[in-house]
Amino acid sequence: MRDVIQPAFPMNRVEIYTTAICPYCVSAKQFLKQRGLQYEEVRVDLDPARRDEMLARSSGRRTVPQVFVNGAHVGGFDDLVAAERSGRLRQLTETQA
Repeated sequence: MRDVIQPAFPMNRVEIYTTAICPYCVSAKQFLKQRGLQYEEVRVDLDPARRDEMLARSSGRRTVPQVFVNGAHVGGFDDLVAAERSGRLRQLTETQA
């Protein structure tokens, strides 16, 4: 299942790997939505191949969410918030893939 939120910044590609029962996933999606960022949600609990893809792209991180912005791995929800605070999220969204 994939949900797409329409963008304020349509050139950015944000991917978020999630599961159905994950409060941090919900928080990460709300965080992105509040910033006007479109995202593609990939439910790894429904598709084992996509879980393997997530593991490969995130250097073996098994927890969800895992967030990627324009191809760059940001990490989980705490990493996403830290990227916002440090200015890294802005840098990533200003650099379109």
